[in-house]
Amino acid sequence: MQPLQVYNTLSRKKELFEPLNAPYVGMYVCGPTVYNYVHLGNVRTFLTFDTLYRYLTFIGYKVRYVRNLTDVGHLVGDGDEGEDKIGRMAKLEKVEPMEIVQRFTNDFHTVMAQFNTIPPSIEPTATGHMVEQIEAVQTLLANGLAYESNGSIYFNIEEYNKRGGNYGKLSGRILDDLLNETRELDGQSEKRSPLDFALWKRASPEHLMRWNSPWGEGFPGWHLECTCMSTKYLGKQFDIHGGGMDLKFPHHECEIAQGDGLTGHDPVRYWMHSNMLTVNGQKMSKSLGNSFLPAELFAGSHYLLEQAYSPMTVRFFMLQSHYRSTLDFSNDALKAAQKGYRRLANGLRVVKAMTFQAGEGAVDSAKQQDIRQAVQQFYDAMNDDLNTAVGIAQLFTLLKYINMLYLNQLQASALGEEVFTLLKESFITFMHDVLGLLEEGTDNQPVLEGLLTLYREYKEQRQYDKVDQIRSYFKAQGLAIKDMKHQIDWAYEE
Repeated sequence: MQPLQVYNTLSRKKELFEPLNAPYVGMYVCGPTVYNYVHLGNVRTFLTFDTLYRYLTFIGYKVRYVRNLTDVGHLVGDGDEGEDKIGRMAKLEKVEPMEIVQRFTNDFHTVMAQFNTIPPSIEPTATGHMVEQIEAVQTLLANGLAYESNGSIYFNIEEYNKRGGNYGKLSGRILDDLLNETRELDGQSEKRSPLDFALWKRASPEHLMRWNSPWGEGFPGWHLECTCMSTKYLGKQFDIHGGGMDLKFPHHECEIAQGDGLTGHDPVRYWMHSNMLTVNGQKMSKSLGNSFLPAELFAGSHYLLEQAYSPMTVRFFMLQSHYRSTLDFSNDALKAAQKGYRRLANGLRVVKAMTFQAGEGAVDSAKQQDIRQAVQQFYDAMNDDLNTAVGIAQLFTLLKYINMLYLNQLQASALGEEVFTLLKESFITFMHDVLGLLEEGTDNQPVLEGLLTLYREYKEQRQYDKVDQIRSYFKAQGLAIKDMKHQIDWAYEE
């Protein structure tokens, strides 16, 4: 088996994954700013790193997965000026900021559960780590890498680069170009350079969220929060830092500078970023009216949607594309994903019930080899920078043999017990444990089995009107009745 390789945004190439302290792995992912409902772009990022978390655990690593909640300090426009996103929403609704935080944290957790993501090991909040943030600012001031201006503290990019830093190396931005792009904005005159970023901001009189500090009442900079929370729980240097592509600059660039400024070395070994979502070829955005919330997808209530799509359909759809590639939402693509997911879900349902039956026929070595190869290629795909798209293709190869067994076109004895067990266990664990794909709608299984018993009786009695009624009921549930020579069963309608 080839070893795991991941694409490191910092080096712009795939690298052999070698944890600092194997088998332990430290992974930090930037979580949501909890001022509104979580959108699908966020979901793709969290689903990507849920899959990485699952796979690392599956192949034997002991992972500490930290994913924060930003509940203060993230300003409208992502810069250093303006209102806090949470404070702004609290003013609009005339409630406490922490009511906004709680409501949208609850929503985030609900959505993550719907997509069957595993909760992180630790989910720290920015407001819960104010002491660490103030201490980090004091250290950067003492190190000469920050300065105070009107009660706010800024990181000094010029001084950082003079000391051997390389601000811009993650995103590939060149400092001179950044300076040319940056125009003076209101309030930026207190900075020595327009590129300097806030570590701590003085709170204006109308600012709702504020804490005491050695520099007066204020609040932490958005970038500082992640540096403090990641290093507190994972150490001064850790293995993986993940997030969406939109966070590369300036957020992650600033994290590198802060971490280096605090400890004298880069904080992260492997930077990993998931790519953007588009809709019918256009960038997904609220202003264009083409941005979906998960609840709208599940209900089919958005004007661009022709039907509802289930959480596992959407999870499967996202996994069909490599996490570093742009993913385009369209009804045609989602319908195709629904069909593909249901085919796999049917295989999952039937393979769980299969048992090995010894027989007298010869073993089919070609089929044995094909199954072993598909299992191996699944591992190879996942070890090739988490290539779930290629991995899923191997699941369909395994599904072909599951269906042959189910339809009595192949006897288990032709595979031999070892390969039969490999087929069954690999399909279930790859689906469940690695890709996080579950069967949906199996809560009413006893009812379905009872109806199938009636269906068989009505067929024998030639009561075809009642047979049709049962068929119609199954169809309304998105299910189909399968009349086969050797048995009558149900399946998810593909």
